[in-house]
Amino acid sequence: MSNEQQSPRFDRNAQHMVVPRLRPVRGFPLEAQAPDGQTVQVLGLADQKQISERVVTTAPAVAMILPLMDGTRTLEQIAQQVGQGLSAAMLEPLIAQLDDAGLLEGPTFERMHAKVKANFDASDVLPPASSASFGDQLLEHHGKQDLPEDERAAAEKQLMSQQLDLWIDQALKDAPDPAFATLPGAVVTPHLDYGRGWPNYAHVYGRMRVVDRPDRVVILGTNHFGYATGVCMCDKGYRTALGVCEVDRALAQRLSGVLGPALLEHRFDHEHEHSIELQVPWIQHVFGTDETGAYPKVLGILVHDPSVRNGESYDGKGVAFEPFVKALREAIAAMPGRTLIVASADLSHVGPAFGDQTVMAGEEGPGAEARNEVVRGDLELLKHLTDNKPEALVSSMAWRQNPTRWCSIGNLAAAAAVVQPKETRLLHFHAALDEQGMSMVTCAAMVMN
Repeated sequence: MSNEQQSPRFDRNAQHMVVPRLRPVRGFPLEAQAPDGQTVQVLGLADQKQISERVVTTAPAVAMILPLMDGTRTLEQIAQQVGQGLSAAMLEPLIAQLDDAGLLEGPTFERMHAKVKANFDASDVLPPASSASFGDQLLEHHGKQDLPEDERAAAEKQLMSQQLDLWIDQALKDAPDPAFATLPGAVVTPHLDYGRGWPNYAHVYGRMRVVDRPDRVVILGTNHFGYATGVCMCDKGYRTALGVCEVDRALAQRLSGVLGPALLEHRFDHEHEHSIELQVPWIQHVFGTDETGAYPKVLGILVHDPSVRNGESYDGKGVAFEPFVKALREAIAAMPGRTLIVASADLSHVGPAFGDQTVMAGEEGPGAEARNEVVRGDLELLKHLTDNKPEALVSSMAWRQNPTRWCSIGNLAAAAAVVQPKETRLLHFHAALDEQGMSMVTCAAMVMN
């Protein structure tokens, strides 16, 4: 059933294989070459939590079997429930593949997870991930991907700075207010990949090229893949092609002292979390280094959705929304120097790629109507922020049950609640739509003073 070249061994004495429990996975279509040379569609399975980097490819029909691997059924029971000639022996190679890739609960995954945690704690700085992919794209586009390592690093740094400047110039060329007068209390930017989100990154960061440099930047992100059920802080700095932003350890310790060990319990969730990392190159590029050669310190924090369970953590064991907001507000007030808060926020996620029926493409008809309805809804919700009523945003989302899948309600509301701005402005709104209309993701550029 699997097209993997390796053939891991199925162990009939291993309880986690005999009664398999599938970990959170994401499925996606792939093309593969059949033995007869024909191209066929297969199903790719990858770790939703990004602990394992392995991908298992299998037949699309397996999708109907996966929900039955919940740790309550033996292979014989799964085969019997599916029927259609399926046998336990036919499932064994697939189970072995899933286990080998760390996609089943059990010893293999536990070893992988332990290694990830050990590697995470071994360094004070997280290596580049999402920003590294951007750097690789720039090098390849300019034909410099094969340079020696030292020349490659210098070229990547130069190309990245040039590209960020190019985007800033393009975004602000016709703006009536291309610069902030002072450092804001908070800004809202996307965490879309740069190729889709650059207009809103540039609208925010470009306006901060001439303001006073912050002593620290608190980046509030979205926990896309991790295990934390509440607010989750990282005690690491971040490395990009432009250099290293060290963690603001003093602020981190102050927050930990108030909110307890649960704040850092799932710090490993930050390992591959793009909503934090994608802000760092912009921070480095716009604010530069001080007289000691250091970039502003950063502190990355992932905020859960407070429209669920009235702001409590999802299981009642993590750090709740309101205590976090209070602790961060008081900690910033007690810290010396200037603090900038960045709410790294994407808004609606709509289209067939996210389970909707309507294709979002088209100048007229259902696609255009659906797009316009999403934009109207988003702007209506963002008005709660421009009215300086973050609690209204949360309550409205709770009532609506988030129909267009905003993914960053928590960090948006937290930024506004911490800063308590006198004025919040929407600088730019952007919708990223793929050519086929399968997905549209919206985002905003905002400033809070």
